[in-house]
Amino acid sequence: MFIGVTGSLCSGRSEIASYLEQVHSFTRLYLSISSEHNSFSSPAELLHYVTTKWRQNFVTTDLDNKELVEKYSKRPFFLLVTVDGPVLLRYQRYKSKYSNTISLENFLSLSDENLYKPKTGIAQLFHSSPLHILNTYSTIPSLRIHLDVLDLRLTTRLRPNWDTYFMKLAHLASQRSNCMKRRVGCVLVSNNRVIATGYNGTPRNIKNCNEGGCERCNSGIGSGQGLGNCFCLHAEENALLEAGQERISGAVIYCDTCPCITCSVKIVQTGVREVVYNIEYTVDRTAARILREGGVVLRQYILEDQLANKVDELRITENRF
Repeated sequence: MFIGVTGSLCSGRSEIASYLEQVHSFTRLYLSISSEHNSFSSPAELLHYVTTKWRQNFVTTDLDNKELVEKYSKRPFFLLVTVDGPVLLRYQRYKSKYSNTISLENFLSLSDENLYKPKTGIAQLFHSSPLHILNTYSTIPSLRIHLDVLDLRLTTRLRPNWDTYFMKLAHLASQRSNCMKRRVGCVLVSNNRVIATGYNGTPRNIKNCNEGGCERCNSGIGSGQGLGNCFCLHAEENALLEAGQERISGAVIYCDTCPCITCSVKIVQTGVREVVYNIEYTVDRTAARILREGGVVLRQYILEDQLANKVDELRITENRF
């Protein structure tokens, strides 16, 4: 595994690299013209070295542009980790480490150059990073506790397991939804092969929901009300219709939102054996009973980045009381 850590000025890049070195025995690599151990004169030389030893664990903080990250990202063992933190906290870290006399204005100037300088600004890497860490911790031990929870060594961040893979496809399918009330997507799977996808919206040849095709969804009526007047097919219904009965029996359906009662009935009737969902819905209990009595396994799957967010929410809540 090869982890590259980059981020805003004094956000904690070196501390994360040191954590990986000291706690998990990663080897630190450097881009430098010096002859020091583990130093390389070019990115190509460094990448060749790591590639020949890809079963070992390496970390570097020498990432200063998008092109370099793109070159490393072509390797299946590379993980980009970005880190950021509150400006005032980073300012205090900078004063403690480098210059106690620097003004906030001068620090902001340095920080902005680091983040937004054309071609080399690292802010452009934040949106493409599989793992973004918000370092709001005032001490190194508290940061390390958070890193323990995240477990940067998880290989599923390099190659997602089947649950993560199919759930992300369901989230992607939801982006095709035109429903004015809620975006929902799902994927129907048999033997780890996608046999159909679906998203919610009005039936074929009917004006799209977001164009006024469904009066109920466009009326602003509350969730769960007026469902009998809704024209929109649900994501699960579309996937089941697309697949056909003969292909569905024994399949697994991945839904980014827990199926409603109506869809649960149809899932049972068509022979689906398991439902995996991500986001809870208001009728979970009734839908769960229908699926359970129909012999369908129902389980929730939380993606790794969502778990990290939940940990942060709990920490913030604990700090308030």
